Amino acid sequence: MAYLGVNLQNSITIKKIYSIHYFEYMNNFSFSGESHNFWEFVCVDKGEVGVSHGENYTLLKKNDLIFHKPNEFHDVKATGGIAPNLVVISFDCNDYAMHFFYDRILQIDETERNLLANIIIEARHCFNCRLDDPYLQNIVLKESELFGSQQMIKLHLEHFLIHLIRRYSTPLVFSQKLPNSTPPKITKAKSDAEIFRRVVDYLESHLTAHLTTDQICKDNLVGRSQLQKIFKEYCTLGIIEFFSTLKINAAKELIRTNEMNFTQIAEHLGYSSIHYFSRQFKKISEMTPSEYASSIKAMAEGNFKE
Repeated sequence: MAYLGVNLQNSITIKKIYSIHYFEYMNNFSFSGESHNFWEFVCVDKGEVGVSHGENYTLLKKNDLIFHKPNEFHDVKATGGIAPNLVVISFDCNDYAMHFFYDRILQIDETERNLLANIIIEARHCFNCRLDDPYLQNIVLKESELFGSQQMIKLHLEHFLIHLIRRYSTPLVFSQKLPNSTPPKITKAKSDAEIFRRVVDYLESHLTAHLTTDQICKDNLVGRSQLQKIFKEYCTLGIIEFFSTLKINAAKELIRTNEMNFTQIAEHLGYSSIHYFSRQFKKISEMTPSEYASSIKAMAEGNFKE
């Protein structure tokens, strides 16, 4: 008996990538705007921004996502409050399914957030340019890239778009829960994920404190070895290293908000001294607080350089 294969059809095909950016803006940043003959979307990772699109204006907050269709004029401005972090991706796709995103403002879920994170990770593997330069118009491929990075960007982005369409078109399917007879391995994985999320929420609410591993374990009713194993699995970092990264990310946001000096930021985040804060900042960010502030200021003034 002869086997008959099936030619699989694409519902959405990304033909070309024009930009993949992850921006950390000052709280007074303003991009004057542009229009181009390809798609672009802006997703707010932190803070808030005001976006003009066509004749409309929309305030976007954390997890909000807006699509700009080809040839639509758009701009983006920080609101003067919390300094925003944005994911901006532009691409070419002519499939009819893209009509779903016309004039759409959506909210991403955890799956879609992870897909965006994977796109940023793969972009760092295959593009020989910084992803935080808002004035960069042409991305350059590395001579030697991680195997499959370009294809993974394409697959993750197509998955991201398909998942959005499915979730907003058939929300009941996505809200259904697994049956009670979940296999043990899946139950354990779900339990680990819940512990990870709970501890991350705890750490984010204690950024101004000095925490030890023992204190974190005690307050979250979890064993030390289990906690370390979960964090290594989910983010490849130890619990204290992860907490330090959260603190430095918070410090960056405070620097961009421009309401505290470095000493005040160090005290606010529970560091014993400005010198220890500066060492931790450089260890995690590969630049000092002063160098970071200068880089962000240059970006806001349009003088950004490698």
